[in-house]
Amino acid sequence: MALLITKRCINCDMCEPECPNQAITMGTEIYEIEPERCTECIGHYEKPTCQSVCPITNTIIFDPNHQETEEQLWDKFVLLHHADKI
Repeated sequence: MALLITKRCINCDMCEPECPNQAITMGTEIYEIEPERCTECIGHYEKPTCQSVCPITNTIIFDPNHQETEEQLWDKFVLLHHADKI
């Protein structure tokens, strides 16, 4: 399941540079996560880095509209970072 940045975001710019998949960009009002690039940091870290660095509790949540299994997230990681080896 991809992550979602809620309206609680204060645009502190902590999450965007930490995303190993370059899934976080500035939207019209707050930062947004591109679900096609979000792997919940699978393949990089034990837990989502954006959630770890966000200073506001419950601002970055699991996106109920983009549910994925751990296997699907791994597949996405491989395509994003190792497509040239497939």
